[in-house]
Amino acid sequence: MSRLWEKGLPLDERVLRYTAGEDHVLDARLVPYDVLGSTAHAEMLAAQGLIEDADFAAIRDGLEKLGAAHADGEWSISLEDEDVHTALETRLTAAIGDAGARLHLGRSRNDQVLTALRLYLLDAADDLAGRVAGLRESLAALAARQGDVTLPGYTHMQQAMPSSVALWCGGFDEAFADAVDGLGAARRRMDRNPLGSAAGYGTPGLPLDRDRTTQSLGFGLTQQPVTAAQLSRGKAESGLLFEITLLLQDVGRLASDLLLFYTKEFAFVTLSAETTTGSSIMPQKRNPDVLELLRASSATAQACLDEALMITAKLPSGYQRDLQRLKSPLFRGIDVAIDSVDIMAFVLDGVAFVPANIEPDASIHATEEAYRLVTEEGLPFRDAYRKVGAKYAK
Repeated sequence: MSRLWEKGLPLDERVLRYTAGEDHVLDARLVPYDVLGSTAHAEMLAAQGLIEDADFAAIRDGLEKLGAAHADGEWSISLEDEDVHTALETRLTAAIGDAGARLHLGRSRNDQVLTALRLYLLDAADDLAGRVAGLRESLAALAARQGDVTLPGYTHMQQAMPSSVALWCGGFDEAFADAVDGLGAARRRMDRNPLGSAAGYGTPGLPLDRDRTTQSLGFGLTQQPVTAAQLSRGKAESGLLFEITLLLQDVGRLASDLLLFYTKEFAFVTLSAETTTGSSIMPQKRNPDVLELLRASSATAQACLDEALMITAKLPSGYQRDLQRLKSPLFRGIDVAIDSVDIMAFVLDGVAFVPANIEPDASIHATEEAYRLVTEEGLPFRDAYRKVGAKYAK
């Protein structure tokens, strides 16, 4: 095994384990994206006359086979590989010979990993937006089933004004529509091609065509100047985690409402038996654990965001190895968002409101009474407010 950076000097096993960290595990999701980035890079090298067309064909076909084999579970990234980049290049070179060894011309692991990450993030943002759309469909279905059921609207945890299941669902639907917009906005920092910036200072004397790889990979633009690529690291990651945090805060508030409505004291809703668990000691209990975990999901997301922001805070320009630690909170935040959105949609499909248990207090119509005194009797609103307030004063 020869890692991309090795020069024949010994490396202590403890240092390898510490510096490789979790990359050999985390990078599994980046394999198809590193295949895409490497293929586009090789195509550009051939177009620029820096490698032979035959070498490009061998690289392209070899990478395609390696990507498919990884997807089928035929190989995985090991600690000795260190990361996805070494894993692919060493296997490619073993399979096709010298052509594989020509692939790394004009790039560094620094722009290579950033390219794979951004391609992955673009897909992850779109995938999550699609899942949020599915959550909105579950809300819409609930509103269609029981939208006309009356609910008391609460302020300060007190019954305040009349509401309905349709209004309740509608508020959360707008919040999730906003989340989809936010995920779309987060793509702006992802949609920039860093490939060809190499270690952060370009490839002096090497005629790369960075715009060609931008077009091949479907990026919106080529990131310029080359020094901007490493300086921008952490921004796209944190931007996505910020939108995920806001999304999961709304998921958590939806869960909090349902938890309150599910209590025996409220009993506004029933939950599907498939979505509740039990107690190991109390045989009568059906516990809404899934909603409690959904309520906590935004804490995980915010912790991931905070970690990403703190890793990049006050770093000098240029590449720093600290940036490797962005992957763990980034992937963790994305995964908890995907799981939480999907499970909330499933829970909503089994929610049923129980109108017989929902008995709003008459006082929730107090504001309507005040408005009627204004519109029908011509009272100034403040006088109407006091008159109605005296009626309900205790």
